Parts: sequence; structure tokens; C-alpha cells
Amino acid sequence: MDSLGGLPFVGMETSASFLPRESLDTLLEAIRREGYSRVLGPVVRHGAITYTGITSSDDLPKGLRDRQAPGHYRLEPEEGERSFAWANGPQALKPLTFAPRETLWRCELDDNGRLSFLDSALTPTPTAVIGIRACDLAALKIQERHFLKPPYPDPHYAARRESLFLVAVHCSHPADTCFCASTGDGPRAEAGYDLAMSELDHGFVLVAGTDRGRAVLALLNLSPASPDECAQADDEIEAAASAQTRSLPDRNLKDALYARLEHPHWDQVGRRCLSCGNCTAVCPTCFCHAEQDEPALAGSSSEHLRQWDSCFTAVHSYMGHFLVREETRLRYRQWLTHKLASWHEQYGRSGCVGCGRCIAWCPVGIDITAEVSALLESGDAQS
Repeated sequence: MDSLGGLPFVGMETSASFLPRESLDTLLEAIRREGYSRVLGPVVRHGAITYTGITSSDDLPKGLRDRQAPGHYRLEPEEGERSFAWANGPQALKPLTFAPRETLWRCELDDNGRLSFLDSALTPTPTAVIGIRACDLAALKIQERHFLKPPYPDPHYAARRESLFLVAVHCSHPADTCFCASTGDGPRAEAGYDLAMSELDHGFVLVAGTDRGRAVLALLNLSPASPDECAQADDEIEAAASAQTRSLPDRNLKDALYARLEHPHWDQVGRRCLSCGNCTAVCPTCFCHAEQDEPALAGSSSEHLRQWDSCFTAVHSYMGHFLVREETRLRYRQWLTHKLASWHEQYGRSGCVGCGRCIAWCPVGIDITAEVSALLESGDAQS
């Protein structure tokens, strides 16, 4: 895999290229010519923006803006022809690398009663993804620390990750639920992409982050982006950061949260939480899963499956003959303190990238930034 890179446009006018809006399809074709036969992009499905197969730029959500709030997500018309004037939808990169449900191995019984164990063959289709946000690239890096950690990297994850060609789009239209600026994960895509784009009204400023990205740019024979175009791209990214109204008070809340494990606010949020697991499903970094064996009806084989799970389900905390976390308040505490506290011990940083999905897609509108503020505002940590 290429070393992952990325640079802001400031001072990079000589390396930034400009792609006119009407030529966006030439970029998609160049990506396909480099062997990425499957191209995914943002498409409106069931009232939300999700990544699915596209054939041309006409499939992109032109002239749309997302309006997000706690427990609220809507798409609305937006003036202009921009295709990326939105923050995010419920889907990040996670389903493309960490499959929601997959077979890890098979067990077969031959005619002589002998068992054999077979690896599940996995040959992912080379896939390009257009429109990735900075927060989701940061989440991808966190998941790589988990799934690709030596000495036992996950081969399924590794194969899917290697098959991806990522085209980031710097965010210029954050939602009201976004707080990536406070976590240090956006709105500018700093690393992890093959190509990065800033969308302007008349086209796109492009920068390559890997050799694979440079190979695609070489096929396009584009003109350099002008200093004014680079400056406008930077200005829009900076404005997106300044527009964010939500934030976390610190990037390392481990000590503060550990000191408040018995805080009465856990009871309050526990009464509101439905334990539905929506927040963990849409979170781009959550990786809880369950494993199970499914035998064939004939009894001659079985499959060992891995599928997404959530720390909000009761069975996830079942150990031996009891539930470790019987109450919803304990499950919410586990999720929040793992995400914002113990991840520092595991991965050297918080597990939150500020995408705001858990806020928008919570049925009762629980806001992680508000809950942290409520926990920290008390001077007495345990009162």
C-alpha cells in the first residue's frame, strides 16, 4: 500500500491541478482505466446520501444540502450545481473494509467423518470511492490501527483496504451536528487519500496523495490550478471550520471521564437512551462484533461468521452466567468512556472523529457533545 499523504493547498499552487466541472466524467473514466472497475459515489437513496455504484457524474447529488440536528436528517435543495455541498450521510467507509456480515472460515465433514477447516476466499473488486470526508479518513486510520495491528493483521480487512482508491473532498458545508474541527479530524483532509479535491462553483482543485493518485492525474493532462482557485479552496475549508458550533472540550478526556464513573448524569442519559445501537452502526470507528457458527441443514458443513454487534445490546456484555452491564445507563457509559477515554490507552487518541452521525441518527436526539459537557460541568466528579 502506498504511503498515505496529503497537503493543504496553501503554497501548493504548482502541484495542484484544476478540473473543470464539465470534465468530471473524465476523472471517473481515468480511474476506471487504472483498473478500478467499480466506482462508488454519493447517491440519494431513501432520503439520505449513501455510497453506491455510479456510472457518471449525473448520478451525484447536484444542488442538494443536508440539514442535520439531534435526531434529524433531511436533504433540501441548494442553489448552484455543486455535487458535494453536504456534510455526510449515515454511511462511512466502514462497511467497505469491515463487512457487516462475513464468513471467516468453513468447516466441512467428508464421507469418512473427518473435519477440514477452509479459509474463506476473499478477492475484493478494485473499488474507487468518490467524495470521502476528512472525518471518515481519520476514522479509517483508527480502524487500521485495530484491524491491521501486527503481528496478526486481519486478512479480510487488509484485502478490502488494499482494493480501495479513495478520492477525498474537503468539506465546505458542515452540518450543524459536525464538530471535527475540535477533534482535529477535519474539515480538511490531511492524509489517507489517493486524490483530494476542493469543489468550487466552476470546477475542482485536485492534489494527489499517493503514486496511484498521481497515475490517475497523469491521464487527465490538466492545467495547474491558479493561485486564486487555491486561495478560494483554502478559504472555504477555513470557513467550514469556523462555522462549526459544536465541540468537545478537549481531545483527551480520559482522566476527566474516569473520575466521573459514578456521576448522576449517567442515570439521566440512561433514561433517554433506547439501547437501539444506531449510534454504533453509523459510527465510522466502532468495531464491536459477534462471532457465531451456522451449520448447514444436512450437517455436513458449517460457516463461522463475523457480524457487527453493539455494546448497547445486553448479550454483548454477557460473560459466563451474568450480564456485566444490565442497565442502559451502564451501556451508554461503556460506549462513551471507551470512545473518549480508554481508546487513548489502546490507540493513542480518542475514538471520536467529530462526524456527528451519532447525534443526527439517534432516535431521541442524544448529543455526545452535550452529554460530555453535562458530565464535566460539575465541580464534584462523583456527585
